[in-house]
Amino acid sequence: MSRTLTVGIAGLGAIGLHLARALDAGVEGLSLHSVAARDHDKARANLSGFRKMPAITDLAGLAEADIVVEAAPASIFEEVAKAAIAKGRIFVPSSCGALLPRMHLVEEARRTGARIIVPTGALLGLDAVRAAAEGDVASVTIETRKPPRGLVGAPYLEQHKIDVLAVTDEKKLVFKGNAFDAAQGFPANVNVAAALALAGIGPRKTMIEIWADPHVTRNTHTIRVEAASARLTMTIENVPSEENPRTGKITPLSILACLRGLTSTLKVGS
Repeated sequence: MSRTLTVGIAGLGAIGLHLARALDAGVEGLSLHSVAARDHDKARANLSGFRKMPAITDLAGLAEADIVVEAAPASIFEEVAKAAIAKGRIFVPSSCGALLPRMHLVEEARRTGARIIVPTGALLGLDAVRAAAEGDVASVTIETRKPPRGLVGAPYLEQHKIDVLAVTDEKKLVFKGNAFDAAQGFPANVNVAAALALAGIGPRKTMIEIWADPHVTRNTHTIRVEAASARLTMTIENVPSEENPRTGKITPLSILACLRGLTSTLKVGS
């Protein structure tokens, strides 16, 4: 692309701040335009060493950028998305699980000319899943295993009074169902399943198991796809972020790679 695209980031946590630093260091075709955070003073402190200070704005102000990246709590997902979509921007959600019960946003984007681009995140093999989904697919399943502390606070666990911190010996199955229900019960934990569902056969047909496993130190996802064109089995072990154990270190890197793909002359994969 001939011009530089500006980027606004909602949230300066484990994902947003890492991405902001990378953009400030320099990425061809991209420029950090603005950030939005609840605590503006803390945001200024986090950005103090930047080569060029971006604007610190509210969520609506991010939509002045060409690309809006959502890296905030899922509770404000729709506010970030609506502002970007209304302006016809490119919207890149990290909390893609929050998109599943809000597919009306896709219709709104079609009306305004906006685009919603879901990054791979902490997953792998989405290109192969998308290719297989062009033909007949019998089943898509994902098994997620996380250290118990990485699941703390999930609404499903609180609703069913499941204390994952008490899981200290054997791994425990804490959820089994479809990706749509999992996204609502574990909004901070199953963005991988949401991305898989959107790439494949949909959230109600994509099945997921979530395990609290005291013997793992990495967030582990195993995907199995039975299709007419191929049988896929893929496993990824993501290193949890120090700032937020619910998020893998690879997640901000995936978003950065996604953004590079928007401006690169050579782009590998879909």
